[in-house]
Amino acid sequence: MTAHPPLPTSRPLLDPAPEYAKWQSEEPISRVTIWGDNSPWLITRHEDARTVLADPRFSADANHPDFPHTRPGAPPQAPGLFHQMDPPDHTRLRRMLIPDFTFRRIEQMEGAIQRICDDLLDTMTAAGTTEADLVASYALPLPTLAICELLGVPYEDHGFFREKSNALTSVAGDPAEAMNARTALYGYLRALIERRAQDPADDLISRLATERVATGEATLDEATGMVSLLLLAGHETTANMFPLAVIALLHNPAQLDALRADASLWPGAVEELLRHLTVIHSGIRRIATADVELSGVRIRAGEGVVVALQSANRDPARYTGPDDLDVHRDASGHLAFGHGLHQCLGQALARAELRLGLATLFSRLPMLHLTAPPDSLGLSTSTVHGVRSLPVAWR
Repeated sequence: MTAHPPLPTSRPLLDPAPEYAKWQSEEPISRVTIWGDNSPWLITRHEDARTVLADPRFSADANHPDFPHTRPGAPPQAPGLFHQMDPPDHTRLRRMLIPDFTFRRIEQMEGAIQRICDDLLDTMTAAGTTEADLVASYALPLPTLAICELLGVPYEDHGFFREKSNALTSVAGDPAEAMNARTALYGYLRALIERRAQDPADDLISRLATERVATGEATLDEATGMVSLLLLAGHETTANMFPLAVIALLHNPAQLDALRADASLWPGAVEELLRHLTVIHSGIRRIATADVELSGVRIRAGEGVVVALQSANRDPARYTGPDDLDVHRDASGHLAFGHGLHQCLGQALARAELRLGLATLFSRLPMLHLTAPPDSLGLSTSTVHGVRSLPVAWR
């Protein structure tokens, strides 16, 4: 049996693993080993990545027996996890959630998000404090509070679902521990949905319970799975992206100065930061359902595919000077939120949180700086790249 190089499971703080640049230039579609003898195809170029993510012959169905899961012993696919489903089930479930994640709906939330930013910074800087862990004080609670408000999940339970999220997204954890975490989280959310069915509020969970489950459009198990996906994805990705964005801007003072001089650059800067950092570093997984010819390589039915988003977003064929952070760049077309039918449902919310959160932070704390060397920061071991803490000071 041919030995294939391992898929990188770690990376530098602000860049993709160095192996990707070599693969991209020499063998942009190649086999890698993810665990055991499971060796899917790795897609490293931007154009090929877009093609795979838009082609229905590459299935997202995680129940396929040869699906390239992030770790062995992955628990069976739970109902409602539409990001790992194909149409028509994917379409049916996702459509139920779209009204709560439209650009207009998120625009209406911006006042609440801004209040969250201000309140968190008020607390962080209270009583003359000049130092804090930015992850614990700001980067994590900001998206957590926002998604809890949108969903209708009590924020006081955030410690519980953060613990379960860590167990579910760890690439090095025990599969049995992940299964136990899912069981506990689903039990909590199922009970919450049942309560909202009897006593609805103005939130997504109540609308699912009264308009979808009660009418038979979705089962209670499907609603539970959908809410769990939104809850975990809604805080995990932004909470990891935020501190990396802060580090990247502090390490590029000319870029930060440009943002301070012209606040209208922030929306484009967020797109550039998303492209540059790309925190989903375990890739998007697919399984071929038919033989496909891709850039001269034949991928056969039943073979797995890993789309390396962080590599595609640093492709010199798509972006000039891709390793440079440039807040003036047109970063449109980046794949940080995926592409095609499964493109991230919550991307408008993530953009708003990053734009308002970063702009408010650097406006209110112009002297913000790190108090620990970047290479001393502990990195997460989950499928989402990030730091566990970020010590900062502002005087």
